[in-house]
Amino acid sequence: MSDDQTPGLGKTSRELARQVLVHGPISRADLGNRLDLSPASLTRLSRPFLDRGIFVEAPATAHGAHRPAKPLDVHVDAARFIGVKITGDTAYGVITNLRATPLADASRALTSAAFDDIVAVVASLADELDRATAGAPVAGLGVTIGGHVTDDGVVTRATFLGWHDVPLAAALEAATGLPTCAENDVTALTIAQQWFGELRDAGSFAVVTVGAGVGYGLVIHDRVIKTPNTGLGLGGHIPLVDDGPPCFLGHPGCSTAMLASPSIAAHASQQLGRTVGYGEVLDLAGAGDPTARSITDTAGRALGRLLSCITNLAMVDSIVLAGDGIALWDLAAPSALAQLTADRDPQATPVHIVIDPSGFTAWARGAAAVAITRALDSLRLTTPAATLPHAFGG
Repeated sequence: MSDDQTPGLGKTSRELARQVLVHGPISRADLGNRLDLSPASLTRLSRPFLDRGIFVEAPATAHGAHRPAKPLDVHVDAARFIGVKITGDTAYGVITNLRATPLADASRALTSAAFDDIVAVVASLADELDRATAGAPVAGLGVTIGGHVTDDGVVTRATFLGWHDVPLAAALEAATGLPTCAENDVTALTIAQQWFGELRDAGSFAVVTVGAGVGYGLVIHDRVIKTPNTGLGLGGHIPLVDDGPPCFLGHPGCSTAMLASPSIAAHASQQLGRTVGYGEVLDLAGAGDPTARSITDTAGRALGRLLSCITNLAMVDSIVLAGDGIALWDLAAPSALAQLTADRDPQATPVHIVIDPSGFTAWARGAAAVAITRALDSLRLTTPAATLPHAFGG
């Protein structure tokens, strides 16, 4: 049995969906060229999407003496998707259309790390987001967390919450009635960038996140790289500075010690002799405080070294920088870029850096993107939109 005859989407059908999502409205001729498909194969593969109302035919365009062609596009409002990012103290959520465009956002404080309590908070947040926007019913919920998550949505390790082997996706699906998937937060953000981000046509690129921790995602030949070690935070402990401060695991000068917002705040508090938060460190550095400025410059050089390690070893020349601590880039860019240049071969291709400044919205959007790709994989969407199940009945 070929890949495209198996249940759900095969590789070619999945790429067809991604091409129309990314480039629609797009002509069938262009799609055929991009995917190396005959007109008959393209018609066969696109039919399920048209039947379910996921694809629509855009107004016909004439090409000389040829019969007017009807480009394919996605019905972006055919369904809505909710994405939620869980941190140590807050659940951040967005509700999006089929292209992962946020329509509304909301957040809820977490007063407990208990699994059942957080499931209840996320379910309530999903209900709030559903009621905040009108339109098609919600077709899926994606939730992400910093930790190791299995393909069936079991969080095997989320040390910041003290979770081990908890069925996050199943519990939320039972609580909301929505098809639910759970994923590592950096992997989800990487999927969102691959499908909907500025580098969606790059084919190969890396994603680096800075914030409460340091994350690393990789796309090679249009495939998000995921291994059994994904979610263990290995990218957060790459040694960058020989005499740098230690991270919480005792690694001196690693990426977490040099770039994570709690580490920067702790280092600045020690140097300044008073407690300061991450935002205040950046404000002080921006105002010219020499101690704070020295810390952000050092962090910039460490970031440049991390980027050079990634680009040199993975042999990619495009990187997305994102995360809730991304404001560091406004101050650290000169020192980061200087270090990156110094660590690259002079004849190597220039590194293209894309900054995603949306902070926690980017994390939540990543969760929604995973829900979208899972819904497309299973061809769960059905036309008309009104026939889709509504999780909350409102």
